[in-house]
Amino acid sequence: MKKFGVALLRTLLIGFYALTGSVWAQSLTLQDLSLQGELTQGGMVIGHVPSGAEIYYAGRRLPLTDQGEFVLGFGRDEPLQQSLKLILASGEQKSLPFTIEKREYNLQRIEGVPARTVNPDPKHLKRIQAEAGEVKQARDTDSGLLGFLQRFEWPVKGPITGVYGSQRIYNGEPRRPHFGVDIAVPEGTEILAPADGVVTLAHKDMFFSGGTMVIDHGHGINTSYLHMSKLLVKSGQKVKQGQAIGLVGATGRATGPHLCWRLNWYQERLDPQLLMPDS
Repeated sequence: MKKFGVALLRTLLIGFYALTGSVWAQSLTLQDLSLQGELTQGGMVIGHVPSGAEIYYAGRRLPLTDQGEFVLGFGRDEPLQQSLKLILASGEQKSLPFTIEKREYNLQRIEGVPARTVNPDPKHLKRIQAEAGEVKQARDTDSGLLGFLQRFEWPVKGPITGVYGSQRIYNGEPRRPHFGVDIAVPEGTEILAPADGVVTLAHKDMFFSGGTMVIDHGHGINTSYLHMSKLLVKSGQKVKQGQAIGLVGATGRATGPHLCWRLNWYQERLDPQLLMPDS
């Protein structure tokens, strides 16, 4: 996979700050703030602030761990000019502008998709809207879980057949961009939790996504699993990294067995592939 954006570690401000007791202890950090991740559209970034500080992004006060870590993400078409507001324990306020990198996205044509899922009958719209509400509610979870700090692992491994951000054309008709990574593996392949979390949605048959699951990893970071043939865990259940959570299928709007894996920061759709090592 091609890495987009700047180097994996990007830093702001000047001076060094000694960080202890954190999973990021081996990373370069700074006096007032550190950022680690992909500063690019679709990227997820984990930061650290000094004790007693507050951090704000886009008007939202970001929750902090006991060690001062926070997380945020940039959408597919996020403006390139960004800023954070830092309020130190002393009351001093700092505005921290920075720039993220722009990405170019693929065009993907997919034929043979079930016609009813490309142009749904009006009688299905009420169901579609209700299911979208369930997914939104699951993604709005704001917990203190710390799974987002782990190094994520692939839920399945196989050929990548669809990437984040690509414009989708189904049966010749343009539709919304794709917001996940599609991994083609045989039906029945076990899907493993990429990090610790709690299941916030477990639906056996959604109109577009078929067997669908959402896992909360804390501080607004959640992952979704679409087109599953079987769910192995229930809503409200805790899961550990590497635990089997379901089986790959071809349910919903799919032309064959695969896993569509998605990453969100609350409702902001991010690119899960940016978290993963080259494959």
